[in-house]
Amino acid sequence: MSFILRWVFAFALVAATYNPTQWNYVRWASDNFRDQMPLVALFGLILFLGYVIYVSATWRAIGAFGMLLVLAIVGTLLWFLYDRGILSLENGSLNTWIGLFTVSVVLGIGMTWSLVWRRISGQLKVDETDN
Repeated sequence: MSFILRWVFAFALVAATYNPTQWNYVRWASDNFRDQMPLVALFGLILFLGYVIYVSATWRAIGAFGMLLVLAIVGTLLWFLYDRGILSLENGSLNTWIGLFTVSVVLGIGMTWSLVWRRISGQLKVDETDN
């Protein structure tokens, strides 16, 4: 359940930033920048904070290699679905949603990985320091 919740928040973060509908920050900010600049800046900073939290936790938990590995797994799953005719890539809007889903899966796994690692190995991740 904890992964689902973290993934839902990651998906909400990336979908609120940009999606193919008119209900996203990028479109709203470009339409209202002159009239509501302080509000655009405030919401932009809130989204940025969400990305800092998610990306830094993901980077610390699984690193660049782990992020690439998760992307490769999700990409291969999408390739399999496309190869079997289950998924069509003709619709640009659907492709955007697939991209948002993929990024949110990487961020959700990154946020959850430390908890999974502790359960699997029984140890906490400790940063090494040279003294």
